[in-house]
Amino acid sequence: MKTKSLFFGVALIALGFASCKDEKEVQAEKAVDNYVIYVDSIEKVAIEDAQNNWEGIDAAYQLRMNEAEANLANLKDSVKAQERILASKEKYEVIRTKMVVKTPIVTSKQRLRNALFGEGKIGDDMSFAWVNAGNIHSVYQTFIHTAEDNKDTYSREDWDEIKLMYEALDSRKNTVEKEGLTKEDNRKIAGLKFKFAPMLTVNRMGAKSEEMKEAKE
Repeated sequence: MKTKSLFFGVALIALGFASCKDEKEVQAEKAVDNYVIYVDSIEKVAIEDAQNNWEGIDAAYQLRMNEAEANLANLKDSVKAQERILASKEKYEVIRTKMVVKTPIVTSKQRLRNALFGEGKIGDDMSFAWVNAGNIHSVYQTFIHTAEDNKDTYSREDWDEIKLMYEALDSRKNTVEKEGLTKEDNRKIAGLKFKFAPMLTVNRMGAKSEEMKEAKE
């Protein structure tokens, strides 16, 4: 009788171990499935919605990925599960590259151009094609008044850039004059230029002198 009871006891313990192992494997399979399904679901999200909620999406992704990888050891066919995880990782990288908004690096030179002409008006191509007979007077006004208001904050490099932009705007004006620039606007622009040209020269020279002085010190 004692032998029989002992046999049943051992059998129950063995069954318990087997059940425990099966439960861990089921949980592991579920963790891998959840990860794969989540990555597939991200692909279906509208790009704008994904961009607006990317931090939350990525946080949930990292959590599911870690859970899936942590459960690999509990799977009989861990190699196949690892292949599924790797495939989903690759898919996620493609999605991330497509959906994440990359913030462009704005250089000090571009910030200066944005201030002088308006956000994004002048880029690396230095195209002034957007300046025409109808808006060139206001372009000069914005440019010159902005430079005057901030003259005490500009470095030598800033004044060199301002001079370059000023000459490029003047070059565009020569073209615009043949495209219907009114005499009134031409007169107003001449007045702005008459006031600004000496200021540009003096401040640019002053910035260079100051820089040389600081270098010697």
